[in-house]
Amino acid sequence: MRLEGRTVVVGLTGGIACYKACEVVRLLVGAGARAPVIMSAGAQQFVTPLTLQTLSGQPVATDTFSLTQESEIGHIRLADQADAIVIAPATANVLGKLANGIADDLLTTVLLAARAPLVLAPAMNVHMWEHAAVQENVARLVARGARLVGPASGALACGYEGAGRLAEPADIVEEVCCALIAPDLRGERVLVSAGPTREPIDPVRYLSNRSSGKMGYALARVARRRGAEVTLVAGPTALAPPPGVRVVSVGTAREMAAALEEAFPGATVVIMTAAVADYRPRETYARKLKKDTAGLALDLERNPDILAGLGARKGGRLLVGFAAETGEVGAEARRKLGAKHLDLIVANDVTAPGAGFGTDTNAVRLLDAGGLDEALPVLDKEEVAARVLDWVAAHRRRAGTATLRPVPGRAAPRRSPRSSGRGA
Repeated sequence: MRLEGRTVVVGLTGGIACYKACEVVRLLVGAGARAPVIMSAGAQQFVTPLTLQTLSGQPVATDTFSLTQESEIGHIRLADQADAIVIAPATANVLGKLANGIADDLLTTVLLAARAPLVLAPAMNVHMWEHAAVQENVARLVARGARLVGPASGALACGYEGAGRLAEPADIVEEVCCALIAPDLRGERVLVSAGPTREPIDPVRYLSNRSSGKMGYALARVARRRGAEVTLVAGPTALAPPPGVRVVSVGTAREMAAALEEAFPGATVVIMTAAVADYRPRETYARKLKKDTAGLALDLERNPDILAGLGARKGGRLLVGFAAETGEVGAEARRKLGAKHLDLIVANDVTAPGAGFGTDTNAVRLLDAGGLDEALPVLDKEEVAARVLDWVAAHRRRAGTATLRPVPGRAAPRRSPRSSGRGA
C-alpha cells in the first residue's frame, strides 16, 4: 500500500527492540509516508537520534522543553499533523503511562494531545508481558480504540523464551495501513481461495500450474485492511501469510474443496482466485515411477468444479470468480458468469504483458450480472484487489446490507484537530 501524503508519527521507547524500529521507519518512508520520529530518553540509550533522522529525513523530537523543538509548541503540532501514530517498541512503562493518562515526556504528551489512530507494538520480557498490570493496561488501551500488533513469541534478548518479541517490522507497517483505511467492509466475512493445487503422480512428481497465489493473497490482505474478517484457503505458494488473516493450507483440489466447504457457511463474500487443477491422475503410485523406453501414459480424471458447486447454492452471499484465459476473454468470461451463477467475474489474458502468472501486476476485465464490462489497465495486484473490493462494497451499499455508511474513497479521512477518534 502506498502512503503518499500521509504522516505517520513513530514513537520509540526504551528497549533493545529499538533497532528493529529503524526498519519500521525505513518501510514507512519507502511506502511514501512522512514519518517524523519521537524518541524517549530510554530509546536514545539503544539507538541514536541521528540514525532515525537519517532514515526518516525528518528532525527527531526528543525533549518537551527544548526551545528549538517547542518554538511552535511542537508536541501539539506533531499531534495535529499525525494521520496515525505507532509506538514501536511499546514498553510496559509506556503502556502503563498511556493507560493512566500520564504525560511526563514528549512522547506521552503528544499521545494525550493526538486524535489520530494509535498502533501499539509491545516488546518486553515474557514475565513482564504476562503480568496482570500490563494485561489490564493493554486491555484498557484496546478498549479505547488502540490497535495492537504482537508481541511475537520466541527467544528474547534477556535469555527467556516466550511472548515479548517485537512484531516483524512489515507486520507493524501493515497494521498502520489498516489504521489508515476506512473500514467499509467491517462486518463482512470474506473467504478467498488462492494459489495452485498439486495432484500427485508419485512421491516425487505432481500435476500443477503456474499460479503464484499473489492475486489471492493481495485480495486477502486488502480485505482485512478494510475491516473484513478474512479466511484464506491457499494451495502451495512461496508467499508469507498476510497478517491478521486466517490461513488454511491445502495441497490437492479435493483438499481445497473440503476446506472451502467447511468455511463456506460462515462467509458473506467468497472470492475464488485459485487455479484449481481440472484433472488429477486416476491412480497415485506409492513409489517413484522409473523411466521406461516405451514412454509413460497417465490416465486422468476430472476434479470437481468447486466454483460451480458453490455458485449453485450461494444464497445471499456475493460470489466472485476469476478466469485466466489465453483468448476470447470476454466471451468466455460471460459464459462462466452465467453458468457458475457468479455476481462478478474478473478475467484476464495471461499471455498479455504484465498480466501473467507470478507477476506483481495484472490487467483484468470486470464483468458482473448487472451488465458491467470494464477493462482495467495494468495495475499493481493490490490495486486490482482494491477495485474488486470497491465493487463488493458498492454492491453491499446498493443492496442496503452495508454495516457502515458509505465512505468516499478508500483512505480514512483526516481528523480535524478538535475531532475525537483515538481515545487512547
